[in-house]
Amino acid sequence: MLRRSLLALTLAGLLYAVTPLALAQYGSNDQQSAPAGEASEHGPGHHRFDPAKRTEMLTKQLNLSSDQQAKVQEILKSEQAQMEKLHSDSSVSQQDRHSKMMDLHKASDDQIRELLDANQQKKWDAMQAKREQWMQGHHHGQAPGNAPESEQK
Repeated sequence: MLRRSLLALTLAGLLYAVTPLALAQYGSNDQQSAPAGEASEHGPGHHRFDPAKRTEMLTKQLNLSSDQQAKVQEILKSEQAQMEKLHSDSSVSQQDRHSKMMDLHKASDDQIRELLDANQQKKWDAMQAKREQWMQGHHHGQAPGNAPESEQK
């Protein structure tokens, strides 16, 4: 049972880590995105996405100002610290942990969106929609754009 829970948490962490990578690959036509090996940091049993790399990716995609970059990086560092704390809290059930991780991620996304101007928010919203589409395809074992017609909008 514990092994199964750890596997599920590791998979949830991996999904959290690869989502921005998928956005970099599928979310833009920019062929200069960082390779997967450079964008992720491998900790003991966990896959983490470095706040500095995420900020760099968002800067390229959204054309963030230096002030926005600093604020985004602080939000992402805080999110990472809270995720790590939650990940190491053995008193939280797997279901609660997943729910809290999703809430943390949404709160961070909302904070980042508030920092953006109207044009950047449009790009951000499009990125989020593509991320959702990718996650649905990934969840069903399919690549983005290859979902059955009944699932495509």
